Amino acid sequence: MFTQQSIVKRLSTAAAAGTSALVLLTACGGGGDSSMAGHDMSTTSSAAAPTISTTQPGASFNDADVMFAQMMIPHHQQAVEMAELAETRASDKEIKELAAKIKAAQDPEIETMQGWLQDWGKPMPTDGVNDMQGMDHGMPGMMPAGDMKKLEAAKGAAFDKMFVQMMVSHHNGAIEMAKTEQAQGVNPAAKELAKTIETAQQAEVEQMQKILDRL
Repeated sequence: MFTQQSIVKRLSTAAAAGTSALVLLTACGGGGDSSMAGHDMSTTSSAAAPTISTTQPGASFNDADVMFAQMMIPHHQQAVEMAELAETRASDKEIKELAAKIKAAQDPEIETMQGWLQDWGKPMPTDGVNDMQGMDHGMPGMMPAGDMKKLEAAKGAAFDKMFVQMMVSHHNGAIEMAKTEQAQGVNPAAKELAKTIETAQQAEVEQMQKILDRL
């Protein structure tokens, strides 16, 4: 028979042993799970790591996004160059206002896209507008160097008409590129900018068509 004292002693010993075992089990189990989880995550990350955009954390990008930025940068730069010519050469008030609006919208967009390429570790267009003018780079709406020289030489009413005709073509090219990005790109920020470009420039094309009707 066990005395009350011996029973209490046995229970205390068992409890202590059980606690120790539980602590040991928890420690081993926790350490093992943590180690395996870390191993699994690193393996998965290495095997299927997407290309990540630091501009928008967690957002991947693909070749279509890169091409969109690389082509739209010089395309925008040429539009800005045309808009700057209008500041001193255009005679129509609405054209001057539209040109200022184009420059104000596209300058920041150029900086945004340059930032993407830098973040993505992709090259910038080698020589901006000069590298693209008059060359077949699959860039719709880009004005040849000869046409740009003609625009630069024009003034007054002649400039106004030439500017609007060229800018309509230029905008239509940008809209086409923006639609391609929306269909083929994966980066949310790039696709959103493409949608903005399409919407804004389509409205400007409609405005310029009306300007042409009255020139």
